[in-house]
Amino acid sequence: MTTTPLFLALVAILVVTLGAHLLSAALAALRYRAAPPAGRDDDLPFVSLVRPVCGVDAFDEETLASSFRQDHPHYEVIFCAPSEADAAVPLVRRLIAAHPHVKARLLCGETAISGNPKLNNLYKGYAQALGRRVVMTDSNLLLPRNYLRTLCFTWRSDTGLVSSPPAGIRPGNLWGAVECAFLNGSQGRWQLAADSIGMGFAQGKTLCWDRDILEAGGSLQALGRNLAEDVASTKLVRAQGLRVRLTPTLFAQPIGKRSARAVWDRQLRWSRVRRDGFPLIFVAEIMQGPLIPLAALGVLAGLGAAPLWSIPVLQTVWYGAELALCRKAGWPAGLRDLAAMLVRDALLPALWVATWAGRGITWRGTDMAPAAAE
Repeated sequence: MTTTPLFLALVAILVVTLGAHLLSAALAALRYRAAPPAGRDDDLPFVSLVRPVCGVDAFDEETLASSFRQDHPHYEVIFCAPSEADAAVPLVRRLIAAHPHVKARLLCGETAISGNPKLNNLYKGYAQALGRRVVMTDSNLLLPRNYLRTLCFTWRSDTGLVSSPPAGIRPGNLWGAVECAFLNGSQGRWQLAADSIGMGFAQGKTLCWDRDILEAGGSLQALGRNLAEDVASTKLVRAQGLRVRLTPTLFAQPIGKRSARAVWDRQLRWSRVRRDGFPLIFVAEIMQGPLIPLAALGVLAGLGAAPLWSIPVLQTVWYGAELALCRKAGWPAGLRDLAAMLVRDALLPALWVATWAGRGITWRGTDMAPAAAE
């Protein structure tokens, strides 16, 4: 049995999937041991922080207010709303009035430069931004005081874009914890690990641009060539022979309560974005959860080539590594979060299959398809 093709194939599946899981967790955890990037204030460029708003979510007052508390010496804040009637407009105006020491303004209206409503909302802010360095940051991201500094000091000579996926915090119920499990121990872990080996991918939550690089790639309109600006940003930067570089650690996004449907819809949307942008990489995503290695080990146990106790040992090692990473990074890592990881991994195969059943997505009520985005 130990030399049959079936045995060798099962062992290879087990070794590759478990090895990739442990390596990615280790690479991500190592980033939380290093000191944040630093430099002199004289090296910091003037930054335009551009934040699109659309409606009001539970944590928006806190997350938008964090825009005004940056320890960066030279920056402005530009809020972009799709219309004067948007529910976020009164909140933004109140925050601007409460922080007169920060140069900030609100711009309203949309310019149809693409099939992506977020880009259409951002365009006016980008067009009026004063800085050569432009940071586009979603409204639901909670910015630490060193947010802009970290982005600027992460920049290197071969950098075309600095980005960062979010880390989910403050889940309000089990499905909120499932959302955090997707964001942190799964997506965040893999993106940090990929960046550690020089394969960074942009994430639309934070896009820190050098205006010359974005303009050389076709300006903001070019980010509408794919379903999401993350994918288009990555391709635009790599086409210029430059790298997308992630910040050493992730910035927080408060999650609160979620419904099962909201989590499924959001993850399916992101999954289809990844499939549209990087189909070969997406094919391999079916291997990222523990179900395939557990199935391989189960077959080996059934054939008498592995002891039955190895199955719970594998589960312990698998989730132990993820929990250790979450604790190191300061992400949610309690018993409810462990249960959320189990729910997430049970959903992964169904999510992967459902992704292939269609190509379009719906974002904030707008239907988007690959053909419309190109």
